Parts: sequence; structure tokens; C-alpha cells
Amino acid sequence: MKAPILSLATCLTLLFLTDCARTTTEVERPTSAARNVARETSVAQAADSAARPAAGVTATASVAPTPPLPVEPAARKSNADYRADIRTADVALKAKPRDFDALLARAKAKSHLKDYREAVTDYNAALRLKPTNAEAYYNRGLNRLKLKEYSAAIVDFGKAVKYNPQDKEAYFGRGAAKMQMFNFKSAIPDFTKAISIDPSYADAYEYRGISYASINKPAEAKADLEKATQLNPEAEKSLRRYAGK
Repeated sequence: MKAPILSLATCLTLLFLTDCARTTTEVERPTSAARNVARETSVAQAADSAARPAAGVTATASVAPTPPLPVEPAARKSNADYRADIRTADVALKAKPRDFDALLARAKAKSHLKDYREAVTDYNAALRLKPTNAEAYYNRGLNRLKLKEYSAAIVDFGKAVKYNPQDKEAYFGRGAAKMQMFNFKSAIPDFTKAISIDPSYADAYEYRGISYASINKPAEAKADLEKATQLNPEAEKSLRRYAGK
């Protein structure tokens, strides 16, 4: 899991975390607990807004869901702490404008303060310095999910898995972004890849199951949602909604 920011969730968050860095950057990863909160909110929103059903779903099928984005966990720092982090990074960047670590630290702080657009700007600058940094692509993808820039998020998660093929969260995030665009069939291979990396990845089973339900494959949906519920009892809500149990 990546360290807090981010984080789809799913990743809505996505996107959940520890305060450790992988290579040179702290990253934002969603935890299952945080995704559970997002799941409650997003499913309710999907029902309230009567989202359009996916192509191929019958008139009696469940409404297509809005999957949770990867989200941030309860902040370990206060907003004042994050603003202080930004000031510290500003000083470092004034002395050394091409300081990759300072750019990443400032982007993370801005994201926690919900200044996603400015966070993306810093990730852009960081990636110009290190264009193969998987973590920076992942984090930028999560911020783009927050901005509802789903196509751009899909590209970022794709770059993340290109440079780190074992990043299950990036596959999950890409699948979640595709779900936001009602591309359920295309999302399924991403969740499948995440599961191949981590066979106990409950969220991936759950959202693959929802995707199957949304393209009218009830048997596959039921199998995945039952597995998700075995791994995480919170997924029972999706099992009842999308598999009629």
C-alpha cells in the first residue's frame, strides 16, 4: 500500500496508508477501511442520481454503479501541518527549482488540502524530471480521479503499471476510472490483473463483480461478489444489490 497523500480507490476514491516512501516519493494509497466509507457514499449517490445503465443491460437490471474513488485516510497531520509542508517545499524549490522530492512533498500536501489542480501541476513538474517514476504517475492519476478527468487518470495508471507491473492498486485505479466512464467490460481485465497479483484483494473481486453485473453476466457477478464477501464482509451490500442475495 502506498502512504497517505493519496491513495481508486476505489482509487474514489480512490486510493489508505503508512508513512513510508517507496523509492524517492511518499505515495497515497487507499485503505480498505477508507474505501468502505466511500462505498457507502458512492452507492447512495448512484441510486439517487439514477445513473444510466451500461449498454447491454436489460431494463430490469440494476442501475450501473458509481464506484468509489481511491480516497485518503483520516489525515495524520492537520491542515496547518500541510500548509507548513508547502512552505518548506517552497523554500527548497526556490533554492533548487529541480528538486524532485520537494515537488512530490508539495504535491502531496496540496492534495491533502484538496487543491487537486495545483497538485497535478506539481506532479507534472516532477514527472518532467523523472519521467519513469511509477509512484508519481499513480498519485497524479488519483488526483485526476478527484478532478473527474477519467481519461487522463486511465493514462496515468497505465504509465504506473508500465513502470511497476506489480502495482495492484494502479490496476484497481485504472479499472475504477473505466467504471466511472461506464466502460465495464474494459475494467474487468484490470481487476483481474489486480487479483492475479493479490488473490485476497477483496475490492478487486467486488468491483469486477459489479462490472460483470453491469454487462449482464450474473453468474460471474455472483461468484466474484460472494468471494469479495468472504474476504471482506462489507462487500455483502454489493452482493445483495448486484447479485440479488
